[in-house]
Amino acid sequence: MHLSESTWPEVRDLDTDLAVLPVGSTEQHGPHAPLGTDRSTAEAVASAGVEAYQEETGVDVPVAPAIPVGIAEEHASFDGTLWVSPDTFRAYVRETVASLAHHGFDRVVIVNGHGGNTNALRELTGEISRHDDAYAVAFTWFDSVDSELPMGHGGPRETAVLRHIRPDLINEAAVEAASEGASDHWGEWVAGVNLAHDSAEFTDNGVVGDPAAGTADHGERLVDGAATALCELLGAVAARDRSE
Repeated sequence: MHLSESTWPEVRDLDTDLAVLPVGSTEQHGPHAPLGTDRSTAEAVASAGVEAYQEETGVDVPVAPAIPVGIAEEHASFDGTLWVSPDTFRAYVRETVASLAHHGFDRVVIVNGHGGNTNALRELTGEISRHDDAYAVAFTWFDSVDSELPMGHGGPRETAVLRHIRPDLINEAAVEAASEGASDHWGEWVAGVNLAHDSAEFTDNGVVGDPAAGTADHGERLVDGAATALCELLGAVAARDRSE
């Protein structure tokens, strides 16, 4: 169930304390992929995971509207990128989780589609679970799957998922240029330290990895794998003894 498409009595009648909250980013993904890539992929995985969980258990889990702007100032050199501070991001997510908990959905899985959000979410879910009237964990979909495709940025893995879920959003005419101008790695590493704070320091067009390598078939397998992992996680969160 998607909260934004449901009536309040339909939400009231749900028999679960679980909820899913997708979070993404609005940031450059090269000349071929949309700025909303991280939100779109998080929403797709959240929907597929909840569907798999309902098929397995019969329980319908509500999916909250995705949070579309995250911690993304590292992409500020590229037009259209939006970002908020880590404090603002954590506060927004925390208060959204609190509003879910107010309605009885106090076990929340945050489905994340943006690497820049991960550290803040890890810290935040610990704070929520220790001090708030809720239990929360963060699930970053691309960390949950095994694939021959590297992650990159606007690279093969994200492009593959978009070609599966929203092929209309890929500018296929720009994929060759995206590949030719891409970096083959993220950052500038010395002694285990990334010297580059911003993506423009190591990629001219914003891309890391070869987007041409990610097919729609790859994307379907990635979404299926992430959905299976999310389904398993929902079961574990539902069964967890919060008195510990």
